[in-house]
Amino acid sequence: MLVNIGYGNVVNMDKVVSIIKADAAPIKRMIQAAKDNNLAIDATCGRKTKCVLVMESGHIVLSALLSETIENRAEGLQERSSEDA
Repeated sequence: MLVNIGYGNVVNMDKVVSIIKADAAPIKRMIQAAKDNNLAIDATCGRKTKCVLVMESGHIVLSALLSETIENRAEGLQERSSEDA
């Protein structure tokens, strides 16, 4: 299931392990380590990173949307797909 994570960027929610707010210091260190190892995918389009999506592959996706917004979008799509079934 593809979910819009802001500014025309989408992510496959079936491959997301967790969605984390980006304001804590340990998360900022995780982001820097991922950037150093070329495992960070920046989907913020130049805006402030507000949440981080950790993927099964070890990559992290940076988003400018709040984690609650992404969670609500994923739940909305999941509800719609279960109604169609």
